[in-house]
Amino acid sequence: MNGTIRNPIQRSALPGFGPTLGYTLFYLSVIVLIPLSALFIRAADLGLAELWEIVTAPRVLAAYELTFGASAIAATINAVFGFVIAWVLVRYRFPGKRIVDAMVDLPFALPTAVSGIALTAVYSRHGWIGQYLEPLGIQAAYSRLGVLIALTFVGLPFVVRTLQPALEDLEAEVEQAAASLGAGRLQTLRRIILPSVMPALLTGFTLAFARAIGEYGSVVFISGNMPFRTEIVPLLIVTQLFEFEYAAAAAIGASMLVISFVILLTINLIQWWSARHQGGA
Repeated sequence: MNGTIRNPIQRSALPGFGPTLGYTLFYLSVIVLIPLSALFIRAADLGLAELWEIVTAPRVLAAYELTFGASAIAATINAVFGFVIAWVLVRYRFPGKRIVDAMVDLPFALPTAVSGIALTAVYSRHGWIGQYLEPLGIQAAYSRLGVLIALTFVGLPFVVRTLQPALEDLEAEVEQAAASLGAGRLQTLRRIILPSVMPALLTGFTLAFARAIGEYGSVVFISGNMPFRTEIVPLLIVTQLFEFEYAAAAAIGASMLVISFVILLTINLIQWWSARHQGGA
């Protein structure tokens, strides 16, 4: 009436912010928050002194060291070689490319127990690869190296699948322009490629690291499960459950959760800072 033209209402395919946020909080509470809260409540049944004694026991500390150390090394290895695999799959065409691309997802498809049995068969003393490592004095199966191999195996797809879209968005013309300006391959990699894919690379590293921390099935067969040597934290928690030490298992699990959360939060902050620094540049 007053001559004002109103913009048409843009309807969203999903409900408004209020209902959507309510569904989100409800789902997260039922699936994530309530079970995790129960874990902390169960651990709180122990006194503070007893709780501290459990989570700082020498056997538990040795399991922490192996779990987080091997997970970090495995994620780093996957970050390097996962980048190479993603680069080959994105930048080159070759016979059997689809087969190689599908093989990357095999750790996703295989049950973890099957992965552990397969890795043990391959890297044992008489396995396909282990028989060649044995004369060199390298014991893969039933050692810390076996734990590292298993964690690297399960974490590789996270890095490759996270990097592929980022590399596809990075046009080859950018590399050609850098080369035309006199930049060498190493300079192009360091100044053009890595800064562009660094957020995705950090995301893949974080996912691979988080996956390795909680891995159990593929490690339990190849590690040998020797306390103070090849025993990981998830296995230690299962051992406590088998011994009906539910409060101790909850305490170790809660401490594992807190440590993992702090590490992952730190990595995410580094990723946020890297993305912001790159955007500002």
